[in-house]
Amino acid sequence: MSILLLLSTQCIYAQHTEKVQPLSLEEIWKVAEMNNRQLKLSDLDHQQSKIEILEAKDRLLPEISVGGDVKLNSKFLIYNNGLFSSPQDVPVKGYGYAVGYNLNFNLYNGGKDKRNIVMKKEEEARKQYEVDLQKHSVKYNVAVAYFDLYKFLHFYDFLNAEIEAEKKQLRLIENLHKNGIVLKSDVLRTSVKLSQLELNLSDVTKKIEIVKQRLNILMGRENDTELVIKYEDAIELNAITDGDYNDYVNIAFNKSPEFKMADSDIKWSELNVKQMKAALLPKVSLYSNYNYNYPQISFYPYSNDLWGFGQTGIKVQYSIDNLYKSKHTIARAQVVSNQAKERAEMKKDEISLQVKEAYLQQQQALESVEMAEQNIIKTTETVRVIRSSYLNQESLLTDLLEAENTLLEAKFNLTTAQTNVKVTHIRLLAIIGIL
Repeated sequence: MSILLLLSTQCIYAQHTEKVQPLSLEEIWKVAEMNNRQLKLSDLDHQQSKIEILEAKDRLLPEISVGGDVKLNSKFLIYNNGLFSSPQDVPVKGYGYAVGYNLNFNLYNGGKDKRNIVMKKEEEARKQYEVDLQKHSVKYNVAVAYFDLYKFLHFYDFLNAEIEAEKKQLRLIENLHKNGIVLKSDVLRTSVKLSQLELNLSDVTKKIEIVKQRLNILMGRENDTELVIKYEDAIELNAITDGDYNDYVNIAFNKSPEFKMADSDIKWSELNVKQMKAALLPKVSLYSNYNYNYPQISFYPYSNDLWGFGQTGIKVQYSIDNLYKSKHTIARAQVVSNQAKERAEMKKDEISLQVKEAYLQQQQALESVEMAEQNIIKTTETVRVIRSSYLNQESLLTDLLEAENTLLEAKFNLTTAQTNVKVTHIRLLAIIGIL
C-alpha cells in the first residue's frame, strides 16, 4: 500500500508539473517588463514628467478671470473744509455690486516660459533614460536569478544521479564485505558519503525554492506561483566571443542610459543658467479688463446709475533690483552646470571601467569553461581507472571516493562556469545599454 501511495503521489506531481509551461529567459524578461513593480513605478514617474510638460505649456495661455461682488455702502461723506468740519453727505445707494473680467497675456519675459517647456522636456528625456536603466537592471537581476536556478537544478540532477550511483556502489561494497573481500570501514565510509550527498541535495532543494520565489517577485507574480524553466537546454556560448573591448566602450558612449543621463544633466543645467539670466530682461504683457459697477462712486460727479469702464493696453515691467539680486543666483547656476560637466566626465571613466571589468570577467569565465571541460574528461577517466583497481584490490576506497568527489565538483564547476559566461555577458550588455 505504501508503494502504491508513493507511485500515485509521484504521478499526481508529474501531472501537475506537466501543466506548468516551462519558461525561457526571454519569456521571463517579457513578463518582468510588464509586471515588475519597480518598472511600474519608474513608468509612473515617466508619465508624471510628461504631464509636467503639458503643465508648462499651459503657462503660455493667457490668464483670464471673471468676478463680481455685492457690498453694503456706508454714507458718502466729503469733508470740504477739513476733517473736523461738517461734511457734505453725498447721496449714494446703501448697497452696490460689480461684475467684470480681467485678462493678462504674457508677450515676453526673457523666454522663461518657453525655456521652461524645453527644460521639462529634458527632464522627461532623463526620466526615460532612468526607465531604460531600471529595465536593464531588472533584466540583469532576472538573468542572475534565472541562471542561479539553472545551476541549482543541474546540481540537483548531478547529486540525484550521484546518490543513485552511490547506493549501487554501497550495495556492491556490502556484498564484498560479506564475502570478506573489503573491510567494514569501507562500508561505513560509503555510507557517510551517501549521507553527505543527501544533505547536499536537501540544501540545493532549499536554494531552488528561494531562487524561484525571487524570480516570481521580479516577474511581479505571487511568491508561491509554480515556476518551471527550460534548464535542460544547453547554454549557447559561441556568439559571446564576438566583439572586443573598444567596440563595447564605443557602444556604451552612444547607448548607455547612465551616460545619457549625465549628458542630459549638462543640457538641463545650461538651460537653467539661461533661465536665471532671463531675470535681467524686461517683462512685456498685454492686459485688458472691463467691469460693470453700481453705483458710480469712482469718478466725479457721482451717480446712482450703473456704469461700465475698461482698459486695454501693453504693460512693461523691469525689476531694477534683479541687477544686483540675481548676480549670485546666476553664479550658483553656472557652478551647478560645471558640476554636471565634471560628473559626466567621471561617469565616462566609470562606464569605461565597468565595461573593462565585465569584459575581462567574461573572458575569464570562457577560460573557466574550457578548463572545466578538460577537468571532466580527466577526472572521468581517473574515476574509471581507480574504480577498476579498487575492485581488484589494487587501490583504497578513499582514493575512489576522492576521485568521485572530484568528478562531481568538476561537473559543478563546468555548470557554474557556463552560467557565469552568460551572466557576465548579460551584465556587459546591460552596462553598454543594449540588453
